[in-house]
Amino acid sequence: MKIVVGLSGGVDSAVAAFLLKQAGHSVVGVFMQNWHNTEGTLHGNCLWEDDLDFARMVARKLDIPFEFVDLSSEYSKRVVDYMFAEYEKGRTPNPDVLCNREIKFDVFMDVANRLGADRLATGHYCRVASTDDGKSNMFRLLAGTDPNKDQSYFLCQLSQKQLSQTLFPIGGLLKQEVRRIAAEQRLPNADRKDSQGICFVGKVDLPVFLQQKLSAKTGDVVEIMPQYYQTQTQTVAPDNCRELAKPFVYSPADGKKIGTHNGAHFFTTGQRKGINIGGHVEPLFVIATDVKTNTLYVGEGRQHRGLYRQALHIMPDEIHWIRPDLALAAGETLDCRVRIRYRQPLQQARLMMKPDGMYVVFQKPQRGITAGQFAAWYIDDELIGSGTIN
Repeated sequence: MKIVVGLSGGVDSAVAAFLLKQAGHSVVGVFMQNWHNTEGTLHGNCLWEDDLDFARMVARKLDIPFEFVDLSSEYSKRVVDYMFAEYEKGRTPNPDVLCNREIKFDVFMDVANRLGADRLATGHYCRVASTDDGKSNMFRLLAGTDPNKDQSYFLCQLSQKQLSQTLFPIGGLLKQEVRRIAAEQRLPNADRKDSQGICFVGKVDLPVFLQQKLSAKTGDVVEIMPQYYQTQTQTVAPDNCRELAKPFVYSPADGKKIGTHNGAHFFTTGQRKGINIGGHVEPLFVIATDVKTNTLYVGEGRQHRGLYRQALHIMPDEIHWIRPDLALAAGETLDCRVRIRYRQPLQQARLMMKPDGMYVVFQKPQRGITAGQFAAWYIDDELIGSGTIN
């Protein structure tokens, strides 16, 4: 089988390529460049030139063909422009999820097909299996075996077609096993640190990065005191998903001004860094932003009530089923486990499908539910669907 491996320059994709060649496949390593602009990036982290050099060295060590493709135009249109637009609306996008859906497993998959590949492989820590039930042939996206490296969340928007053409050779391995294989094979990046930050951009100073298109503008920081919630006396029934999913909506009159900021669209719910206002016993956290009035609402302490919500809502056109055979119809419910950010432990929740979309009602209130991020739902270790939080 001819397989194109996305060589990123990191150890995970290198070991994936080695395992596939060892299994007897015809392997081609391809490096994709998706970003040129270094404005806002923190130098020394994920520089694409270094990545390219390591990818070439890996291909040379494994004695496999190597190709270079520049996908920066598509990445800019499909990922970065979307990212800027979401922040401008006061939402917090997840560019890594979008990068996988739009670039790695779409545009890059087209590149693999043009090269005559039967499959595309990456170094993600997740697995693909088939239902194999004799009725329908559905592909299943399973969590990686290593609980500390599982990356299935980042692939929560993939389709059946994309999964059918994809291999994850290291999904059943622990990270230390991957490092051991790389060392035994003397791969040039065996000891290289894992990359961090935005997919293909690297680690960034987010406000500086966003100021490429979003202007800084001074606004008020308003602190909401715990006493505010004592006036919110309405008791919401546990099955009233619409009310449970509503975020608190504040006005400047609900709190007191304690400082200024340089742009509400540079902040996200739950954020601690960047507020830069002292005089409190516990740290301040962002509990809400209002980009229309350019107001930043904050609360003191990690347990501030404004950080927590029992439910979230997903618009009908933002619901995505990796397993379309398990999709809920209006009026149906499903008990499962959900995460709303990478590395968050899975949380018990109930999916409730309504005419106006899906409601995810958690067993326990969740901290930092953020519009624009993705909620992903699982049955056991299988990720079956996801959606953008409204």
